[in-house]
Amino acid sequence: MKKTNHNEEELTDNLNNHNEEENPATEPKEESVNKKIEITEGEEKEEKEEKEEKEEKKEKKADSFFSKRGGKEKKLKEEVEKLTLEKEELNDKFLRLFSEFDNYKKRTNKEKIDIINTASEKVILGLLPIIDDFERAIEYNKETGEIEVVKEGFELIYNKLSALMKRMGVAEIAAQDQIFDTDYHEAVTHFPATSDDQKGKVMDVVEKGYTLNDKVIRFSKVVVAN
Repeated sequence: MKKTNHNEEELTDNLNNHNEEENPATEPKEESVNKKIEITEGEEKEEKEEKEEKEEKKEKKADSFFSKRGGKEKKLKEEVEKLTLEKEELNDKFLRLFSEFDNYKKRTNKEKIDIINTASEKVILGLLPIIDDFERAIEYNKETGEIEVVKEGFELIYNKLSALMKRMGVAEIAAQDQIFDTDYHEAVTHFPATSDDQKGKVMDVVEKGYTLNDKVIRFSKVVVAN
């Protein structure tokens, strides 16, 4: 019995020793596996982080692109609004100027008509006293036979009419014995000159010419010596 127990004890010790010998071998394997797992997990984590970083960069690029595009669209919209306002302002100014010019044109046309009417009125008012003188002279001449008195009356009326014309700015064009000037004279006919001094000069006046405020309103009809 003692021998049997001894053998059992030896067997137990051997098993324990065997287990002790096997454990050191298995522990390094477990550590290696754990390290591999940790490395794999680390690589996966790095890959995941890189992937997330890439995605984040893509999103930032997309956001930057759309933000730039949005900024350009906003800028264009502001420019369009600015140009629209400028267009409306210019259109309003144009309408105002056109309206003012139209009113000015109407006003000046009215003033011209008023001036013409006023000028005609002045001429008529100036002629009325002369007409009165003619009427009185006609009535007086019916009862008198004195030619000298009649001549004197006509001269007075003529002088009065000439004075009125001068007040209106009407002046007679000098023509007799003057050098022929197409700006003031109109040649009716030509005659041979009796001397060299008369060549190119007015020999006779058929109809007097007149200017109104230095503007020719009727040319003098003359006979020119050649």
